[in-house]
Amino acid sequence: MGSLKKYKFEIILALATLGVLGVFFLSISGLMTPKIADVVVTSSGASNEGKRVAPSEAALSERLSGGTQSLLPDPSDLKMQGMAAYAEGDYDQAIIHLEALLNENRNDPEALIYLNNARVGDQSAYTLAVIAPVGSTSEIGLEILRGAGQAQQEFNQLAEVTGVPLRLLIANDDNDPSIAKSVAAELVNRPEVLGVLGHYSSGVTLEAAPVYSQGKLPMVSAISTSVELSGFSPYIFRTVPSDSFAAAALARYMIDGLDVQNAILYYDSNSAYSLSLKSEFTTSVFSDGGKVITEYDLADANFDADEQIALAQEQGADVVMLASSTDTLEPSLAVMAAVDKQIPLIGGDDLYHPQVLQAGGLDAEGLVVAVPWHVLSDPNSEFVAGARQLWGGDVSWRSAMAYDAIASLATALTQDPSREGVRTALHEADFLADGATGDVHFLPSGDRNRAAQLVQIQPGSRSGLGFDFVPID
Repeated sequence: MGSLKKYKFEIILALATLGVLGVFFLSISGLMTPKIADVVVTSSGASNEGKRVAPSEAALSERLSGGTQSLLPDPSDLKMQGMAAYAEGDYDQAIIHLEALLNENRNDPEALIYLNNARVGDQSAYTLAVIAPVGSTSEIGLEILRGAGQAQQEFNQLAEVTGVPLRLLIANDDNDPSIAKSVAAELVNRPEVLGVLGHYSSGVTLEAAPVYSQGKLPMVSAISTSVELSGFSPYIFRTVPSDSFAAAALARYMIDGLDVQNAILYYDSNSAYSLSLKSEFTTSVFSDGGKVITEYDLADANFDADEQIALAQEQGADVVMLASSTDTLEPSLAVMAAVDKQIPLIGGDDLYHPQVLQAGGLDAEGLVVAVPWHVLSDPNSEFVAGARQLWGGDVSWRSAMAYDAIASLATALTQDPSREGVRTALHEADFLADGATGDVHFLPSGDRNRAAQLVQIQPGSRSGLGFDFVPID
């Protein structure tokens, strides 16, 4: 680990000076603009439990790719040509086409991963899988790929000096539990895969986790925060802090920052993440001397924000806690409108979303959200500088946590390039990976000991939507 840190700054500095850090491109796609790169849209939502059946073997093969097929919709001609060359083993031609594509659209993380895989070609490499909901228009999946792709690129630049490069296999699970379990089983059965970054929502991760545990394949989640994952298995880790950290930060802000004690709490009964945050927040508020006086289910068919907020005000509620999932953003926005700035609003990280800025508008102004990291909290870091060079804008906390997951797995691989070696390394008391958000170290539970960052919606121009998430003390 020390040698990686030693060379990383020198190589990145040199490449940045030469103007070739990453791949410099001339234009940016509609997938993400520099102004809103740190908050992006998903269509899949946070929880799709029970909506699909496990895919067939043929269908499953269409969900995994290291460079031969696009998992994103509507690939360009250049991308198709690059993938065709990759499939034929003509890596030089694949590189030419993919570099040309990225010159036209620098903001395609799948293309960057395929390009770096083509540069690896047939040489010996460590293989990791990255699972993300990238079907349809899932921008959250793209956030994950951005972090993973940046980590791969930087690791492989170091590998030119330090040793074996990294090959990434992308898998699309559509954030569906049945598909996720099938994808996990397929990865377990591929001996070349030495570690996995996945999955997105807590409910889906909890469904797939037993498959990795039984198959003894290390999995690091960058997004799932449910406390149920803590100590789940010696093969399950995460770079994102658990809901206990976010709940504690929000409870302290409520009691000490706002100097109020009575909360009304909204949650999504269909989301493992939301239920986890709800439970942890209730416990933290009680421990700090406050209380949750009433709870409402955002997924309830009889949901009525106006009636509920009016009743809560009569009962003395002086803060509204939104433990919303991305599936329940619409009713959450209805709550914000019903509150009409009469009561302070706080919430979990699924509210870190452009829809909240755009559709929420003035109703969402002042909302305080607990997130694992924000780009403005460390604007001059190597990771932030590298992300801006690659993508042409700032990235989200999801990208940062995905970067940390790949960095952790890659660092463990340099110690012992085997599945069991990775698991052992990640559990070592002195394990440290050089991550986007500082050193990454795991507790015996597989959790990361990292405090949450509070951000608030304020008027601004960074997002291009009239409002921005801004860090607060």
